[in-house]
Amino acid sequence: MSPRTLPACFRVMTFNLRFENDRDGDHAWSLRKDFVVEVVRACKPAILGTQEGTPGQLDFLREHLPDYTMAAPDRPFDPTCQYPTLFYETGRFHRADSGEFWLSHTPPVHRSKSWDSAFPRMMGYGLLEDREVGKTFYVSVTHLDHLGAEARVGQARMIAEWIRAHPGPHILMGDFNQPPDSRVHEILTDPRIGLLDTWQVLGKGQGPEGWTHHDFHGVPHKFRMDWILAGRSFDVVRAEIVRDHKDGVYPSDHFPYWADLCWAS
Repeated sequence: MSPRTLPACFRVMTFNLRFENDRDGDHAWSLRKDFVVEVVRACKPAILGTQEGTPGQLDFLREHLPDYTMAAPDRPFDPTCQYPTLFYETGRFHRADSGEFWLSHTPPVHRSKSWDSAFPRMMGYGLLEDREVGKTFYVSVTHLDHLGAEARVGQARMIAEWIRAHPGPHILMGDFNQPPDSRVHEILTDPRIGLLDTWQVLGKGQGPEGWTHHDFHGVPHKFRMDWILAGRSFDVVRAEIVRDHKDGVYPSDHFPYWADLCWAS
């Protein structure tokens, strides 16, 4: 029996969608969107965290993934924004709470940014109850800045402080725009925070086989920037980078990444 089918286990997937950009030509969202849905359905994550989704892209996912609920009930959708967004299987989880805030000195202020951040960045979260085991946990989705080195450290510290202020099991996923030997990774996997890198837990390599950005060409480059971090309440039993494509066409410029987590006994 695969880990995905065990009652105490579930699959978590992080997926940078690549925002809807008219300049993407053959890689435009309109040509990829059905494939994105196909990949999600094939992987069957119980929890999906997306990055770079604009309101239109998120509406498309919400419409074509009817088994999932988007955890952003109070979000004021702004067409100029790219949102890190949490989706969860409605039948498996009950949402007890959810929210989001901007990674800046003024978290409630819409589109606020601080340090040297090139763009406004945010984190969204949900407090989910696993109906199958009756346990509650936090799951968060974020996307750190791609240019501002100072900003990424400040944003990581904000997230770490938020996790410490909200006791209980945690899962954090997203595009961190940093390699696993970075200060950002060190902050978020500090023992006081309690998160572990699911890829590293399984002893997987740090070479190109783990890199997740490929710029629509299928050849990974840069480093492993898409992470799923999980607390010690979970055992990591399997993880995979999804490299699906059709005739050289990929669903995004990032490879999605999923990990199977089981409640620790």
